[in-house]
Amino acid sequence: MLRDVSMIASVSRRAGALGGATALALVLGACSMGNFFSPTPTSTSTTLANSSATPAEISTASASALPAIARECPPIKVRPGSEALFYYGRGKVGNPSDLNYQAVIDKQSRNCVASNGMITVRMGVVGRVLLGPSGNQTSVDVPVRFSVERNAVAVFSEKYEIPVAIDTAAQSGEFVKVVENVAIPYTGGEDIVIWVGFDS
Repeated sequence: MLRDVSMIASVSRRAGALGGATALALVLGACSMGNFFSPTPTSTSTTLANSSATPAEISTASASALPAIARECPPIKVRPGSEALFYYGRGKVGNPSDLNYQAVIDKQSRNCVASNGMITVRMGVVGRVLLGPSGNQTSVDVPVRFSVERNAVAVFSEKYEIPVAIDTAAQSGEFVKVVENVAIPYTGGEDIVIWVGFDS
């Protein structure tokens, strides 16, 4: 795990020099390649009370369900209406000349490991911050929320404040965020969707 964290930090430092999709692929690869075929420990902080399958549900699950979901990882989608974030100065919301900056999501991805009635998900996002006419920031924090819904019920939801360094010459900056070890019960046939988006 320490090796994975150091690899994430190294890749994240190189994100500004790479395309968004390439950076996200490298980060997710650093997080998952070494553990893809071995059991992944779950974090109690990402397991909610209403997200646990009962022993009876797990014992009656179809034997073919887990291999299928391993091949068909739940989709990750940008939640409608949260694709972009706009920050205005002096309280003049909506006036283009007062726009300080806007943030956009360029790419989202995920991978999964299925074992013992659980899907363990890693999910990530790459995005950009672009300064507007009134923007002079050298760094900003953008709020991004990841969530997982199982049969339309949220079983994981977490907001992250992601720091973004702004390149003054380019008037923009990139960000990468990866969330690991989100364990979701799966017994076969559930509708599971991973969501990501700005949370203002």
